[in-house]
This record gives sequence, C-alpha cells and structure tokens, in this order.
Amino acid sequence: MDCIFCAIARGEMGTQLLYEDQDVVAFEDLHPQAPTHILVIPRRHYGSLQDVPPEDVGIVAGLARAAQELAVQRRIWPSGYRLVVNSGPEGGQTVSHLHLHLLGGRQMVWPPG
Repeated sequence: MDCIFCAIARGEMGTQLLYEDQDVVAFEDLHPQAPTHILVIPRRHYGSLQDVPPEDVGIVAGLARAAQELAVQRRIWPSGYRLVVNSGPEGGQTVSHLHLHLLGGRQMVWPPG
C-alpha cells in the first residue's frame, strides 16, 4: 500500500509533527482553509471512518483528544474551532486514510459547503 499519510506517520516524509503519541500524529495541512488547519491522523491505516471496526472505535476518541490538546496549544480554544471528518468521494475525502481537520482562527460559516 502506498499511502502518503502512513508514510508521514512512520516519519518517512520529514513532515514536522505538531502532536505525536503511540496511536496518533498531527501536522499542518498543505492547503490550509483557515489560519489554523491541522490534520490529525491515526498511525494505523483506516481508509475512512467507515473502515474503523467496532473493536478499534477508541481511535476516534484518541483523534478527538489530540485535537483538543492542539486547540489549546494553538490558542483557538475557547474562542472556538471546527473538527471535520470527510468520508468517501462525495464527502470530500481526497486521501484514503482516516483524518480529522482541525480548523480555527477565524469565524466559521454554516452551511460549510
């Protein structure tokens, strides 16, 4: 499997990690949509949220916890931030590896588009 996010999680791309634990890593999005735009990914490959089996659902909590810590570090909390999970092509997912978008630093609008 040739997954760019798996390579980043393994440290093969030279990407600066903003957060790292045994299950999760986070890094800046290459095409930011807000002043703060961080991708939070599991080290283990899951193609999308739909691919996380029930026995591994705790990884989603780990991603959310990392996003909470990053929001505090980046000082976008308590003013507010948005977490986005795109699943599948029509959901806007462009990289087939589960990831959260942590967006903040500006007023978010609704509907998101």
